[in-house]
Amino acid sequence: QVPRAPSQPLAGSESRRFTNKHSKKALKASLTLGILLGMFFVAWLPFFVTNVTQAVCGCVPAGFFDVLTWLGYCNSTMNPIIYPLFMRDFKRAMGKFLPCCRRSGEPRPSAISLSMRNSNSRPCAATSLKNVL
Repeated sequence: QVPRAPSQPLAGSESRRFTNKHSKKALKASLTLGILLGMFFVAWLPFFVTNVTQAVCGCVPAGFFDVLTWLGYCNSTMNPIIYPLFMRDFKRAMGKFLPCCRRSGEPRPSAISLSMRNSNSRPCAATSLKNVL
């Protein structure tokens, strides 16, 4: 084993602030995940239990099965509402693309700029869009 060089400890208030900031983020992330998973189980668990019951005994009315299916679909509809409510980064990202959420004067990103940003590369002369067109 190689001994490590002692690192400088953070000041008392700085250390507490750092720990407090990260614990708040972790708590918020846990809360968001708990809400999303809780809603998923509440919406889809009855459907899956009924589906297994239908396979075993065939005693589930078709109308009830349809209601449970639509309950699951409603959960999928709620996800785009839940994510922006609890996740600031998701809200910012969606604000860039949805015209209703964009601030006035803020330009809409083009597909080319998004592609270049996501690829982590700069346009080169050989593959430039101007050269292709």
